[in-house]
Amino acid sequence: MEIIDNFLEENVFKGIQDHLLHTSLWGFNEHIAYEEEEGDVFQFIHAYMYVGHPISPHCKVLYPVMNKINPLTFSRIKANLITRTPKINEHSFHTDLNLIKDEERLKQWTTGVLYINTNNGYTLFEDGSKVESVANRYVSFPSNLKHTGTSCSDKKIRVIINFNYFEK
Repeated sequence: MEIIDNFLEENVFKGIQDHLLHTSLWGFNEHIAYEEEEGDVFQFIHAYMYVGHPISPHCKVLYPVMNKINPLTFSRIKANLITRTPKINEHSFHTDLNLIKDEERLKQWTTGVLYINTNNGYTLFEDGSKVESVANRYVSFPSNLKHTGTSCSDKKIRVIINFNYFEK
């Protein structure tokens, strides 16, 4: 696992942050992980890329991140917005690339998370490690590593972008 603070230059990050926090591009998604979850579990998403193909007219806003990561290929890029809850809720452990069933193939891919706003939410890994949500922080890890996100209780929303890619 690699954690990089101040991943992008401040003005570049601010453009991405403004795009995600001050636009109406979000679609409702009635689940968070692929596994079934109990209770009122939902999020808002915006898919930029799926199976290596751009599916959003807004992909160019992420070019600075895509160029910095510079993989051989992307599988999926998706932004998640989770609304505040009275207490922090942890969701189900999962991997992002559920289309890849073979564990050996899955660990060849990388998952990255760019945190868009600072809040008391976090990404939790099955091994117990935790990465706090800090704006402009980027964490990358092998895609076979099960993880989960959380809600936050101190801000109105928690926003992150997931990048799933095959490194050079």
